[in-house]
Amino acid sequence: MSKYGVMVMGPAGAGKSTFCASLITHLQLNRRSAFYVNLDPAAESFEHTPDLDIKDLISLEDVMDEMKLGPNGGLIYCFEFLMENLDFLTEALDSLTEEYLIIFDMPGQIELYTHIPILPTLVKFLTTPGALDIRLCAAYLLEATFVVDRAKYFAGSLSAMSAMIMLEVPHINILSKMDLVKNQVRKKDLKKFITPDTSLLLDDPADLARRKAGEDTSDDQYADPQDKNAMLSGATFKRLNTAVAQLLETFSMVSYLKLDSTDEDSVGAILSYIDDCIQYHEAQEPRELKDEEFDESEE
Repeated sequence: MSKYGVMVMGPAGAGKSTFCASLITHLQLNRRSAFYVNLDPAAESFEHTPDLDIKDLISLEDVMDEMKLGPNGGLIYCFEFLMENLDFLTEALDSLTEEYLIIFDMPGQIELYTHIPILPTLVKFLTTPGALDIRLCAAYLLEATFVVDRAKYFAGSLSAMSAMIMLEVPHINILSKMDLVKNQVRKKDLKKFITPDTSLLLDDPADLARRKAGEDTSDDQYADPQDKNAMLSGATFKRLNTAVAQLLETFSMVSYLKLDSTDEDSVGAILSYIDDCIQYHEAQEPRELKDEEFDESEE
């Protein structure tokens, strides 16, 4: 019997736990069952108490103290330990019925989603038919405020694409915290960021501000490597961003849904996409919110 799940991922501060909490609340209000799995060994507070918490198996604080590791090394150790003790997951998840949506709340260390093979191995274990057999969808969150900084936006989009390629499961990308940009970005401008495009670099606000201030950004060959501002405003950095944008455009894999975790309709719309990915309702189509529900102001 198949189970259904969503793995909520993304960089630190993207609003993963907030989204998980809003999703659980929405499911409860709509008489659906949720099983909340916290896989962040550093997480300390939750709006909804996890049904299964990795800290009952191993905690980052204990690892850092006993193994003398830093936070990133300690996190990798925690996941390696989890992979050696997969019964911890099996015993808790095996008895769940198809009525449940299993929500995996993941940590924010980006290396887990880019170049370390631990998560692909975990995903394969969760989705293998005959074992847990979870129909799994990955939801990668990127903070909407990144649209103000083109370099952050393209770097985040590259990480999202890396996760898509590594995990090989149905995948949705989400611009979270839309409530923070409602009054900062016009609706017609925000639409440009739904699909990463190299043309976004042509009107980079940071670059335009430097030009307006009369700064020379044409050549950074002789810039001081210790001068962060000089390096981030030079021609080399522009070429790097352009190369990343072109790579994203070539693969054409990344596009975003918009999420405001404070808006129940917004959370419901994201859930409909998750349900579509995992085929929770065969006849259900994902629904989109009207643009006005995200941004009511026009310039």
